Amino acid sequence: MQIGRGFWASKILLSAVKFQIFSTLSERKTMSASEIKSHLGFKCTDRHVFDYLDALTSFGFLNREGMLETAKYSNSIDTDFFLDKNKPSYIGGLLEMFNNRLYGFWGNLEEGLLTGLPQNEVTQGENLFEKLYADPDRLKEFIHAMSGIQMGAFMALAQKLDFSKAKTLLDIGGSAGILSLMVAKHQPHMACVTWDLPAVAPVANEAIQKFQLQDRVNTASGDFFKDEFPKADIVTMGNILHDWDEETKLMLMKKAYDALPEGGTFVAIENIIDEDRNKNAFGLMMSINMLIETGSGFDYTLSDFEKWARQIGFKSVSIMPLAGPTSAAIAIK
Repeated sequence: MQIGRGFWASKILLSAVKFQIFSTLSERKTMSASEIKSHLGFKCTDRHVFDYLDALTSFGFLNREGMLETAKYSNSIDTDFFLDKNKPSYIGGLLEMFNNRLYGFWGNLEEGLLTGLPQNEVTQGENLFEKLYADPDRLKEFIHAMSGIQMGAFMALAQKLDFSKAKTLLDIGGSAGILSLMVAKHQPHMACVTWDLPAVAPVANEAIQKFQLQDRVNTASGDFFKDEFPKADIVTMGNILHDWDEETKLMLMKKAYDALPEGGTFVAIENIIDEDRNKNAFGLMMSINMLIETGSGFDYTLSDFEKWARQIGFKSVSIMPLAGPTSAAIAIK
């Protein structure tokens, strides 16, 4: 029953993010229910506003002093850090995308399973990313969503991976450049290139300026279906391989292999599914999300990754746990 009604709790949180309740409370510190109701223009009864805010309190997103008309609401510590849109630690971009795109699309999961076709904006024959990249607003939302969900894993990789024998890093499908920025920040000797389609470069350059790392992080543009990858000591892909079918995964890994020197490192940062396929529920759900988004993409286990890596010619494979359900699958040339 808890899972079956999970969309109730989900929509309460997603709507609060959309209304920017947490960002407003971060600025004003505390507000009453009537103040929040007036600020947001709610027309529902006061009782339902109390219920809505108290549900967020029961979930742990808000703190409350008083009750009903006398209640004052404020952010919990974690909410203030992660869900205030004005802070660099904001991870709500993915929640925004869940609300604006995926909430409705997942309502068609049955159709996706029956037909094997994507259930998103893409019409038959179109590519999801071409569609997204053609709409600047949706592209920015997608980029911020990916940055939010990947930040913790990228920070962990930048601190845990052995960079001592490398000087250059190439991040394929680098989006806003967060992985390159985290590596450059934690590894002062590294020069990084974030590589993506031309439409993404302005967003990445904006992030590079914000971090003041223009001297060691640069953007480069290309299409990984058409172009070879630039040479680098380390090639990374953050949540790239899972977008595609097995044939495309192999093609991308082969291009990474060709871009590396002997002893070079390829790193795939993904929600690697455990070998028993019964523990990393997020990885399994993300794989189903690839059905919704692409029709043929899927997440995978380390054994899957090792099979592909050996087929291409990599000589050793290992896994490095990062943050939450995310790990780095590592292959050495």
